[in-house]
Amino acid sequence: MVAVEAADGRTFFDVDAGAETLRLTTAGAWGVGTRINLERALAIGDELGGHLVTGHVDGVGAIAAIERQGEFTVFSFRVAKDFGRLLVSKGSVAVDGISLTVNQCRREHFSVAIIPFTLQHTNLQGHRVG
Repeated sequence: MVAVEAADGRTFFDVDAGAETLRLTTAGAWGVGTRINLERALAIGDELGGHLVTGHVDGVGAIAAIERQGEFTVFSFRVAKDFGRLLVSKGSVAVDGISLTVNQCRREHFSVAIIPFTLQHTNLQGHRVG
């Protein structure tokens, strides 16, 4: 878990990150200028504009391919076998904190189709293969 501890609203924020989060995510490599996705925690009674993702951070994958398919951008990821077995087609997965729908999945691979709005408003736009 990463929790924002202080922020000035525009130019900086401080976070606390647990040991497991640092071990299982890319958070330990964040530095000045790293683009990350932040959103406020959902409070009971708030309107839900997406879908829920349950579970915890399980590991880091690598982008195997990025390709345009019409208006969508399809990201394909390589993941560890133990992680891939947890995914189901049309299920949910979080990538960099973004709740997404799994298109296709295999033991060591899954893909998601990104709509233009999500690509424009998240750090996915800066990601590259590898």
